Amino acid sequence: MKRILSLLLLAALLLSSLSVSFAEDAPMRVVALKGPTAMGMVKMMEDAKNGELPGVTFDMASDIQLVTPMVVKGEVDVAAVPANVASVLYNNDGVDVQVLAVNTLGVLYIVESGDSVGSVEDLRGKTIYASGKGATPEYALNYILRGNGIDPEKDVTIEWKSEHAECLAVLTSQENAIAMLPQPFVTTAQMKAEGLNVVLDLTEEWDRLQEGVENPSALITGAVIVRKDYAEAHRDELNAFMDAYADSVSFVNENVEDAARLVGEFDIVPEAVAKKAIPACKIVFVEGEELKTRLSGYLSELYTQNPKSVGGAVPADDFYYSR
Repeated sequence: MKRILSLLLLAALLLSSLSVSFAEDAPMRVVALKGPTAMGMVKMMEDAKNGELPGVTFDMASDIQLVTPMVVKGEVDVAAVPANVASVLYNNDGVDVQVLAVNTLGVLYIVESGDSVGSVEDLRGKTIYASGKGATPEYALNYILRGNGIDPEKDVTIEWKSEHAECLAVLTSQENAIAMLPQPFVTTAQMKAEGLNVVLDLTEEWDRLQEGVENPSALITGAVIVRKDYAEAHRDELNAFMDAYADSVSFVNENVEDAARLVGEFDIVPEAVAKKAIPACKIVFVEGEELKTRLSGYLSELYTQNPKSVGGAVPADDFYYSR
């Protein structure tokens, strides 16, 4: 019995030393974009800062153009990126990635400086100001308009702006102006200008179009990806990270004030904005079969409108990480 106990103790010590070696010599390098896709990570980021999440380092970037080269060059192991970018990277020769989870559903809203819109049908004949032409905001808006019998090219006028701020300028200078804006910019705009009303949640409108569908998709903003070679070499660590991530998302959604403080401290968005925006940012952690169903359907819709938006093809089954 003593010999067995000694062997168990030795095994425990060896496992402990392996864990320390991983943390010191091969940390999991994580990067996220500032905004909703990073907000769900803040509890993990705080734990890592306090030494309670050994072996994981976090970095943030303000632009996806800074993140993709880091993934391609192998400078990071895990990255929170726009969902379509995950697909583009997967379809890029020489880049082998898998998606771990969806971390943010749609953050797009129709905002009005009036009260003339109560449904998608009310957009018919109107002018909508928006930014994101040729990108996922345009494709999401097109899908929802067409799903409600509205031709984006004939039944509405969409005036595309280069920045969200230009849409806000129109909203604050015209009565009953209508714009499509993302969170947390919507909250920032409402804090700066009175009389702006959120009249449609495009995530809810997408879900409405999916009612009765056997395998419903979803409007998705962000996903978390991992380099496949890292996933194969550090499966246990990766699964532990995913558990911590799911816990962090739950913390953010259930403790908004504390989460907002951390969001401010990590300079993602100001605390006051985060406190109001978090409930509308659709922060989630969706993995497994639900991830595959929802994300594949979303990417299929993007592919229908513009194959280049997902890298030329809808990803195959090996795109989806399985524990």
